Amino acid sequence: MAKTTRKKVKTVGNGQEHHPLIILGSGPAGMSAALYAARAELHPLLLTGMELHGQAAVTNQIENYPGFPDGINGPQLGALFLKQAEKFGTKTLFETADGVDLHTRPFIVNTYGKVYSTDALIVATGAAPNHLNVPGEIELTGRGVSYCATCDGWFFKDRRVVMVGGGDSALEEALFVTRYATSVTIIHRRSEFRAGILLQERARQNPRIEYLLNHIIVQIIGDDAVKAVKVKDVRTGLEKDFPTDGVFIFVGHTPNSGLFKGQLELDERGYIKTNMKMETNIPGVFAAGEVADPNYRQVVTSAGMGAAAAIQATRFLQKD
Repeated sequence: MAKTTRKKVKTVGNGQEHHPLIILGSGPAGMSAALYAARAELHPLLLTGMELHGQAAVTNQIENYPGFPDGINGPQLGALFLKQAEKFGTKTLFETADGVDLHTRPFIVNTYGKVYSTDALIVATGAAPNHLNVPGEIELTGRGVSYCATCDGWFFKDRRVVMVGGGDSALEEALFVTRYATSVTIIHRRSEFRAGILLQERARQNPRIEYLLNHIIVQIIGDDAVKAVKVKDVRTGLEKDFPTDGVFIFVGHTPNSGLFKGQLELDERGYIKTNMKMETNIPGVFAAGEVADPNYRQVVTSAGMGAAAAIQATRFLQKD
């Protein structure tokens, strides 16, 4: 691959600090993009955002990322991503972008304390799982509360779990968890599901799936681990404790794309639209990971998208 001759950093008018490439987000997509861009000698600046290492950092054990047959916890994997990216020249700042101007190049990225300009931008700001916002949820996240059955289902082998939600994701993940759990109870606030008919039929035919409809969770109970959930019948208002070893929450994701509304093209759910080369509607702006991926939301797929975005950013800058 041809090397770029761009300078690492320079100060321009109005005190702005200029970088050839800025990456927003420090999850698997952002870190992978930083690694590839650094090896291409783009000297990228990576702004970590509020959550260092993204959602992977709240995953207790990751056992489906290639190269780690014994598994690795999320913070450890994130730390290795960071170490490798910085080894090749990534500059990492623990800052959050709070404004961008993508109407002209160089693009402008504002943080709380500084203004940066850049010739190319990779958006890897991720997506946040929607929460129930009930007592015990935050405290027991990673201790029985999970937002990724693919990541954590194995840990509930021969145990009872509940699945919260009524869409495709909830039923798909419920079917997946039946590989491990003795029973999966789907808790849904309505009597009908939003999931596709065929998916509903598959769930009904699975003997390990049970249902608690017209109910919501009002509390998750446990000290060091989940022991039960307090559920409320939305028709009668009656509450009761429902014993369980785990709570999987699938009530949707919200992409962290609000910063780009009115500039980047978003789909109806707020995910950034890209083509297969991770290019957005604005030349020089690329998106990778869960902010542009409503389907897979896996560490490995996000890392792959980040690598692709960096490769395309390198090619874009070489044409300048």
